[in-house]
Amino acid sequence: SNLESGNKIIMPPSALDELLYAGVEYPMLFEIRNSSNGKFSHCGVLEFTAEEGKIFVPSWMMKNMQLEDGNLVFLRSTTLAKGTFLKLQPHTKDFLDLSNIKAMLETTLRSFSCVTTGDTIMIPYNKKEYYFDVIETKPSNAISIIETDCEVDFAPPLDSEEEFKKKLPSTSYDRKQQQQGF
Repeated sequence: SNLESGNKIIMPPSALDELLYAGVEYPMLFEIRNSSNGKFSHCGVLEFTAEEGKIFVPSWMMKNMQLEDGNLVFLRSTTLAKGTFLKLQPHTKDFLDLSNIKAMLETTLRSFSCVTTGDTIMIPYNKKEYYFDVIETKPSNAISIIETDCEVDFAPPLDSEEEFKKKLPSTSYDRKQQQQGF
């Protein structure tokens, strides 16, 4: 159940041995690439308990990368800059009905190690799944969001720009609060 609430994967124990031997430092971050279509994203690692030769990837990430069970992926250890800015576009306007968007983000984004511009991420909250397009990240197209102060902005939901303009000011938080980070 922990696997679906973030963008961390489960790898086999031998991967940990190889990574430690290669001197990879924590936090361990990876570029994950679909070998058949080149789609890629970035992720962290949740644990090293998978069966040898396999990894487990959250289902929403698999959908985002157009992967199916058993597909071949390439993993490459990477280092990402600490994020300073993240712009998300909710898929639906029901996101605007949340009473405290800042608290929801602070809680749920802890399960994410990093984000990549162009991805669609899923954030579970109150037994509901909210989908967001990552439309901008700074200082680069993929950023680490581990222990960082990151300003978050929102684009209008894909299904209702008008309602966004009316509702967000009453549910959003000011820039000073945003800059306190997640």
